[in-house]
Amino acid sequence: MERKYPNLCQSIKIGNIYFRNRMFGAPMGGTDITADCTIGPKSTAFYELRAKGGVANVTVSELVVHPETEASHMYHLDLQTVNSLASFTYTADAIRRHGAIASVELSHSGQYAGTYLIDKDKKRDMAQWGPSKGKRPDGLEVKELTEELIQDIIKAYGEKAALAKKAGFEMVMVHGGHGWLINQFLSPYFNKRKDKYGGSLENRIRFASEIITSIRKAVGPGFPIEFRMSGSELFEGGYDLKDGIQVAKSIEDKIDLLHVSAGTYHRGFGKTHPSMFLPHGPNVYLAEEIKKHVSIPVATVGGLNDPEKMEEIIASGKADIVVMARALLADPELPKKVMRNKEDQIIHCLRCFTCMSERAETSTRRCTVNPLIGREMDGLEIVEAAKKKKVLVVGAGPGGLQAAVTAARRGHKVILCEKSNEVGGILVGEQALPFKYEMYRLGVTLGKIAQEENVEIRLKTAVDQAYAEKENADVVIVAAGSEPFLPPIKGLNQDHVFIVNEYHHNLDQIQDQVVVLGGGLAGCEIALHLSIEGKEVNLIEMNDALAPDANIRHRPLLLEEIERCGISVYKNHLGLNISENGVVCKNQAGEELLIEGETIICALGQKPRRDVVEQLVDAAPIVMIVGDCAKVSNITTAIYQGHHAGMDV
Repeated sequence: MERKYPNLCQSIKIGNIYFRNRMFGAPMGGTDITADCTIGPKSTAFYELRAKGGVANVTVSELVVHPETEASHMYHLDLQTVNSLASFTYTADAIRRHGAIASVELSHSGQYAGTYLIDKDKKRDMAQWGPSKGKRPDGLEVKELTEELIQDIIKAYGEKAALAKKAGFEMVMVHGGHGWLINQFLSPYFNKRKDKYGGSLENRIRFASEIITSIRKAVGPGFPIEFRMSGSELFEGGYDLKDGIQVAKSIEDKIDLLHVSAGTYHRGFGKTHPSMFLPHGPNVYLAEEIKKHVSIPVATVGGLNDPEKMEEIIASGKADIVVMARALLADPELPKKVMRNKEDQIIHCLRCFTCMSERAETSTRRCTVNPLIGREMDGLEIVEAAKKKKVLVVGAGPGGLQAAVTAARRGHKVILCEKSNEVGGILVGEQALPFKYEMYRLGVTLGKIAQEENVEIRLKTAVDQAYAEKENADVVIVAAGSEPFLPPIKGLNQDHVFIVNEYHHNLDQIQDQVVVLGGGLAGCEIALHLSIEGKEVNLIEMNDALAPDANIRHRPLLLEEIERCGISVYKNHLGLNISENGVVCKNQAGEELLIEGETIICALGQKPRRDVVEQLVDAAPIVMIVGDCAKVSNITTAIYQGHHAGMDV
């Protein structure tokens, strides 16, 4: 067959191993880590799902090589702990049986040991080691590694690589980026040593070089060694791209694949893991420049999920391999869809950071658009229903679309009714915000998939009890969504006042001076967008915090962007009424003041469409309520509830 993306689909040989395409799975930490730091069965299933989706390799993360100086609750591998080697063997088997190459990331967090512990106080009981003595931003003391400990760690890298090979892994990745220990040695910011491991760049590279030599001695020739590095640390005081090139040139003869990432844990989380506020692939330039100076294959990573862009990266020689993490959580079958020319059915990552915030908060994995992630063993895979039924889904927002798709895939006859003229529900409005466009595209893609699954979609069709009873469905799934919450504020009905949900219909009516009333997630994001568009924006919030409904990874980046753009923020200001010239508010002192604006956008929250629910509770033998019409929440809740409703039919 003729492939639309021939370069992405082309195989590549690294070391003595052939990889089936140029799409690699980045290291993603599992969350089912046993008390003994072995790989639990849920994590094995987590990694296996990616292998099933057609990716060329799956990298298990993170294997702590030296628990004596890095006792984080991540994976450990030894011959003394019961089931340690076995758990790695089962995981390698699970990945390899689907044609992907199993790799494991060899890691040491150095002074950031304990980062992923839920109980943050526990890390205070750990020893944090680094190249130099110092103090972390959170006040924890960092101990300087002695040369004896350095040699012990170098030896441990080789020992763990040999054990990984014994377990069936056919590749190892050395984590030398993102501010972890090897990166700390490379960085002039962290490394203040006066011995052979500090000072000049040549000396700072020595630790990484000796680690790779230790690994090569342990695994033998031909066994692929991948080195992950930050092409630049991207902050003042760290090393830059010029130094990154020298690092790459110094180690290229010892490795088989150079994996160029960016940034550091110390600063720049949203750059290492590009947020929705950055373009896709913002760090590709680092790999592109480094590739000019080395002769081995180079991989690039960071916010990549569009086949056309990834094809161009390979075709133009910017990199030899593209690496994805979040994109393969959102759609593990992305590589298969690329191989089959089905790119229009890819469910794209929203870059919303649900996956990372969930790991930090609950030690589990969750993906906004993929209810299987982290729950691969919970019986959520879609299987054909024994008895086919007629299903009426009311509302084509994310919850309704997902319910329709899941029910149809189980073989049921599904009718999906939507009162507006397009699918997507509340996601439709996101088309006007470039950094949230993928949320709009989610609705479009789910609509295409629904059609592919033979869902009958009826637009401009409101459903009441009579309509539902006439259809005589076995099951009705109500996904009617929510509507704007509008408190009794005088002046809301004026022509210069717009509801945030309807912004995309009124782009030409937005004047240069805007007041956004409501500082939740929706209000903050529309304020940011308008500021980027060049508007003068005043943002009003009645409480003392902005965007409390944003997750812990997205929120700091959003607030940083709001500050960077110079948006005027008025917290603890209660909106009283809207005039021709702005919004009259009451501040904490009880004083009334006018916050001026030619256009007012209300983002005061949503409320469930309970009127639709109440009409339909007796419209069929089984009625299910999903998404915002049950309780206003988020896309994640709607997708998950929709999927489970479709599974329960």
